[in-house]
Parts: sequence; C-alpha cells; structure tokens
Amino acid sequence: METEKIIKEYRELKIEDAIDYKKFNLFLITNHSTVIEGSSLSEIETQLLLDENITPKGKPLEHSLMTKDHYNALLFTLNLANNKTLITSNTLKEISSKIMKLTGAVYDTALRKVDVTKGNIRKMNVFAGKRSFPNYDKVPELLDNFCNNLNKMIYECEKKYKNQLELAFWAHFNLVSIHPFADGNGRLSRLIMNYVQEYFNLPLSIVFKEDKTDYLNALEAARNENNISLFYSFMFNQYNKYLSSEIDNYNKNTKGFSFLF
Repeated sequence: METEKIIKEYRELKIEDAIDYKKFNLFLITNHSTVIEGSSLSEIETQLLLDENITPKGKPLEHSLMTKDHYNALLFTLNLANNKTLITSNTLKEISSKIMKLTGAVYDTALRKVDVTKGNIRKMNVFAGKRSFPNYDKVPELLDNFCNNLNKMIYECEKKYKNQLELAFWAHFNLVSIHPFADGNGRLSRLIMNYVQEYFNLPLSIVFKEDKTDYLNALEAARNENNISLFYSFMFNQYNKYLSSEIDNYNKNTKGFSFLF
C-alpha cells in the first residue's frame, strides 16, 4: 500500500523529532480546518497568533477567536487520545464547547434554548444546501451508538496502518453525517479523526483548505451512493499528499541548504 511506504519514509527521516515540529504541525492543522469553515487567516498569521498572540491586522476578530478555539480543542482532543480516554457523548459535547467557546451563538428553538458554547446538542433540524441531516430527536441515540461503535472498533482494530486510518476516516465521515450540534460539526469531526490517529500513534491528517470543494463532494458522493470507500479514497489521497509534502520539504531544507555569503 502506497500510504504504508510513505509513512515508513516519513518515520525513517525522523521528521517528527525536529524541534517544535509537532507544535507547528498543529498550527497547520488548525489553519486548514478553520479556513475550510470561513477563516481568512493565512498560515503565517495563524502561527503568529497562536505562538506569539499577535492578532492579524485587517482581519475579522471572529476569525482569530475561531482559530484560538480550534487550537485549544485540538490540544484537548489529542490529550484524550494520549491518555486512551474513551469517547462518549459527553466527551463530544465538551470538545464541541471548546471549538465554539468564543464564537458560538445561542439559538431559541420551540423546545428550549441551545447554547453552542456549552456543547448543547441541537434541538432543530439542519440543512446544508440540498442535504438534510438526521432529525434532531434522533441525534442523542445516534451519538451514543456512534461512540459505542467507535470505542469497540478502536479496541478491535488490527495493528495495520490501513485499518487504523480507515477507522479514523470512518469516524470523521459518520460524525459529520450525524451533525449533532448547531455549529462546528466539521471541525469536531476532523478532530475526532485526529483523535483516532493520535490514539494509534499515527501522523495526523489535514484536509487541505484548497481542496474544500473536492472534500465536500467526496462526503456527498459517499452519502448519495451509500459507499464510504469514496470518502476513504479522498482521505487517503489527502493523507499521502500531506506526508509527501512534509518529506519533500524536509529533504529540500536539509539536503539542499546552502549559506549565502
């Protein structure tokens, strides 16, 4: 499998051992995930915001707040994985509340108010274009089933890269398809994908911001055709693209470096 070869090369180069590599990698994940959701911050602006607390000029403050929230939620999620903490509905609510802490809204519904900043499950139905998501009254049960299945599958997963990555992509696809919250579902689903990867000590995935249209099309095609392998194919291509770019950058910076005098 091509992915196994790329992971092997990535690991042999010990890229992750470089000083501050993981920190800046998490900055990159945050940038791509938030830009997909509407942030206008560049990679450099994201780095300066998260590393030095420098808010970019001329950009909406909400975009900086979204970025900070995502990064804190990412750190929290990876810590759960490193501690082998099981995923429950309450865990997902807590992650969601961190994602939306500074930018979430309160929605008035016929049943009750839904405070996104508190991780409240939605009490309204949700549409995205022509796509409708499960009725709100089905969400609690769907969420519990998702968590139970995820924990069981993690426990039973074969120790092979392909199986572990497919499980991460399965979690991503199924959680975003439930759409349990009024906002932040895409970010949450990508974080749970990263949770599974961190749990198995795999390099983390990025969904590239420039591939947003292809990403949404892959999700929709998999739903329409009831064929999750379509989403797996897209995500494996994203994974290979990311690791290959990291390998290329490493080789350029270490083997092609020269002083200019």
